[in-house]
Amino acid sequence: MGWSKPLRLHLGVLVVASLLCTSTPIIWMAFSHGSDAAVSAGAKQMREMSLRLIEGYRNTLQGGIEAVALASTLPQLASPPPRDIDAKQQFFLEVLRNVPNATSIYTGYSDGSYLQAINTERQDVRRTLATPDGTAFAIRTIAGRQSADVISTLRFLDSQAREIGERDVEVASFDPRQRPWYQSVVQDGLPVSVGPYITGTLNVPTLTIAAPMRNDGQVVVGINIHLQTISRLLDTREISPHARAYIIDGSGDLVAHSDPDIMNRIIGLWSRTSGGFAASANSFDASLKTVARLRQDPAFAAGGLARVDFDGESHLVQLAPVSVSGLFQGSVAAIVVPLEDLVAEANRLLLHNLLIASAFVIAGVAASVLLSRMVSRSLYRLADEARRIGDLDIGEKPMSHSWISEINTLASALAASRHAISQFALYVPREVVRRIIDPEARTLVKAKRQDVTVLFTDIRDFTTISELNSPEDVVDTLSAYFELLNTIAERHGGTVVQYLGDSIFVMWNAPVPDAGHAENGCRCALAMKAAVDGLNEANRLNGRPELFTRFGLHTGPAVVGSFGAISRQQYTAMGDTINVASRLEGLNKDFNTSILVSAAIHDTVADRFELRPLGLVQIKGRAEKVDIWELVGGIGE
Repeated sequence: MGWSKPLRLHLGVLVVASLLCTSTPIIWMAFSHGSDAAVSAGAKQMREMSLRLIEGYRNTLQGGIEAVALASTLPQLASPPPRDIDAKQQFFLEVLRNVPNATSIYTGYSDGSYLQAINTERQDVRRTLATPDGTAFAIRTIAGRQSADVISTLRFLDSQAREIGERDVEVASFDPRQRPWYQSVVQDGLPVSVGPYITGTLNVPTLTIAAPMRNDGQVVVGINIHLQTISRLLDTREISPHARAYIIDGSGDLVAHSDPDIMNRIIGLWSRTSGGFAASANSFDASLKTVARLRQDPAFAAGGLARVDFDGESHLVQLAPVSVSGLFQGSVAAIVVPLEDLVAEANRLLLHNLLIASAFVIAGVAASVLLSRMVSRSLYRLADEARRIGDLDIGEKPMSHSWISEINTLASALAASRHAISQFALYVPREVVRRIIDPEARTLVKAKRQDVTVLFTDIRDFTTISELNSPEDVVDTLSAYFELLNTIAERHGGTVVQYLGDSIFVMWNAPVPDAGHAENGCRCALAMKAAVDGLNEANRLNGRPELFTRFGLHTGPAVVGSFGAISRQQYTAMGDTINVASRLEGLNKDFNTSILVSAAIHDTVADRFELRPLGLVQIKGRAEKVDIWELVGGIGE
């Protein structure tokens, strides 16, 4: 038998497979495209931020570069203080007002003189200088270092440049000639960028832009930019919560970082020491090593976007050179974003789509179960109906209605089949019909020889009865008679093979096997006789003709099966046994008996029935005489 499973399983698998085959590619395409779009959008944001960072970085430093360039041309700055100190001070204050990112501007001289204007807007600057209330600027002056009367003061001015306080400062605490900015300019004779380093006056990490005076290379003008100012440009929150940006100088040292904690650690480290910075600060961010390797790649000499892995995660790294006007050569801004952050929305969308797809799959399974149950119930009803038809339970039943038109069509076809078979069964023995419609039955195709018991009945003087009564009365009487005998024959396991006018041809052991076919034939004949006697009593009361029936019963071999033309066949039995049974029925009128049986019947059932011997009789068409017996009744009945 072939493999088979219930319809609900097939339908459920089909629906789920269809949903998965439809939704999976769509979800994957949406996720893939969403991820690609998210990465592309993130990369675009990183490029845009790097441009803004470079622009902001340059704007932060450009004002200082221009101020230093202008200052290096002013003749009043060439002379050491206190000469032209008012002009110097006025110029420095104007620079601080116009370059808001500058913390101070100053000039150092070869004799150790020094003039510095400081913007005290920052709280840490005011705290370091211990400024009076209302201080907007501070002026530090060192003059006459080579004389006995050294001037070393710190004056405090309000926003209108009015002096609100002054105090002396230890002159030995600071010598501009020892500072890195002064030494670099004097050594190179060109504008330089220095830093980060610790300022001498404010003791904070800073970036410095310095240049020599045009006509005196021993006089150096410089301007300071606090590192915290640079870190404000590195805000990456608009890209992702875990993105970071930082600036490294030409030596690969970390200058500024977007993470406030790391930036504070950098500033704190520089505030404590000026040595060993790279070894310490560069350990603050694990991506610095990867960025350092990228910087060595010629493909990223002018910046660019790379996808790298570190700390077990994929990241996008955007590099951008940030040198300004030839200064800060080798400085690079780096923006580092975890790839997971960029595709997080795509992942959320994937999860959302998977949940929706799961809901659809569950709904599809539920719908398929409901549909399969609806279909299977209808199919089970139709299958049961088909089984009932196969069992010749062909009573008319109302046709069940289904929402599925094909099932209604099949139900209509089964109803038509039931009606056709029920009509067919009226003309062909019921068991024969059962075997004909059974696809596995093959026994009726070819006739075969087998033992059978055959009963023939006939109504005495039926021709006269037909002449004396109307055809309608005869038909009604005969129909009741046949219905009665047919029922008795089926009850005793016999098959009514044929109606021959007013006669009936009944057979046992074919087509249904029957080990006690001879006994069942005898009991059937006795039951028929008793039933006909009862029918005749009713007919006498109703004024209908009496039907006196004669029976002939014989058992023996016969050829049983389908006979006839290819296009029209009949199930019957042929042979001497059939002829003898028919002749025995006719002999009843010679012996004035009702049931005559052959010696073969006698030999088979003599111990169960009362049989009266009538001797040997010559039967028409048969050379040998036949020993016949009258079946009187059952023994003990």
